[in-house]
Amino acid sequence: MTTIHKIHPQNPQARGIQQIVEALRNGAVMLYPTDTVYAIGCDLNSKSAVQRVRQLKQLSNDKPLTFLCPSLSDISQYAVVSDPAYRLMKSLIPGSYTFLLPATKLVPKLVMNPKRKTTGIRVPDHRLCAALLKTLGNPVISTSAHVQAEAGQEIEYPSQADLFDSLEKSVDLIIDTGEEPTYEVSTIIDLAGEEPIVVRQGLGWESVVNKL
Repeated sequence: MTTIHKIHPQNPQARGIQQIVEALRNGAVMLYPTDTVYAIGCDLNSKSAVQRVRQLKQLSNDKPLTFLCPSLSDISQYAVVSDPAYRLMKSLIPGSYTFLLPATKLVPKLVMNPKRKTTGIRVPDHRLCAALLKTLGNPVISTSAHVQAEAGQEIEYPSQADLFDSLEKSVDLIIDTGEEPTYEVSTIIDLAGEEPIVVRQGLGWESVVNKL
């Protein structure tokens, strides 16, 4: 049975966060809000949970998964960060940016791009996410949550109620902060090569223009 945790968006209750973290450590999959869209996630280090996320999103193993880190210093544990990449990321985070970087051995193979050996990492500007990451001590998978209509097509702008109704039987936890989902995805910047490349223009794109 899915457990719904009501968490204050500005002042996440420590007890509620601890309960969520304990479930994540035991392999739970959750639906939760971020600073961009509602996401499906789990503990990066839970192989069974990562596999469930892939099955839920119908993602093959050659499709990389993005994960959230609490800070730039944490990113350096999971990715090789050049000096130019460090300076660019430092000027943008926390925020709605996904950085593609060469993965270190700490990134599970189930998560990274198997051909390029890269991984997607974000540092979100969101108090709930920050509280979860700090308490868990591990990164959290973050892949956008979608709602399928009866005809099999995705609902373009699902409400919070749409998301909860559609996914409550597929996840173990739902985090309810009372916030309606946003529909703007993150801006993706590939930093694995010699020059940064914007792969996708999303939320906060305007702030990137003058930095590249």
